[in-house]
Amino acid sequence: MPERPYHRRVDPLPVVDEHVRDVAAPPQRTWDAVVAVVGGAPTVPGVLAAAWGLEHRVRRGDWAGPTPGDTVPGFAVAQADPPWTLTLDGSHRFSRYEIRFALEPVDAGHTRLRAHTAAVFPGPLGLGYRLLVIGSGGHGVVVRGMLARVARRAERGA
Repeated sequence: MPERPYHRRVDPLPVVDEHVRDVAAPPQRTWDAVVAVVGGAPTVPGVLAAAWGLEHRVRRGDWAGPTPGDTVPGFAVAQADPPWTLTLDGSHRFSRYEIRFALEPVDAGHTRLRAHTAAVFPGPLGLGYRLLVIGSGGHGVVVRGMLARVARRAERGA
């Protein structure tokens, strides 16, 4: 199935959760780490992406400076306002979703990084998926792990 052209969703999605991590690095270094971690998302095998009905299946664009329409498996950049906000959205058979990374300066050398997730899970299969992924706590584990990778990268100055 060919990739659909990118289009920004205009209907708001229900909030799923928000995770927060304080990073011992300034906003620009934290932003660079967010972009590196998100842009380095692993490839999803084609057969799995097709079975899942993943909207965005491959990495596209310049992840040195992401712009709307750039993609990684499962997500497209909906908004990029360096070094403050990166919003990604996407969909598959069981969900439409968005994750927004927001950076706030805390003081000269620290940044508060927020990962805000919103999603809708249509139909009975969507409900089952929500229970499996959100209800199990798996989504939270994945997002907190991503925030930890961003923090490690930013704090070591990479």
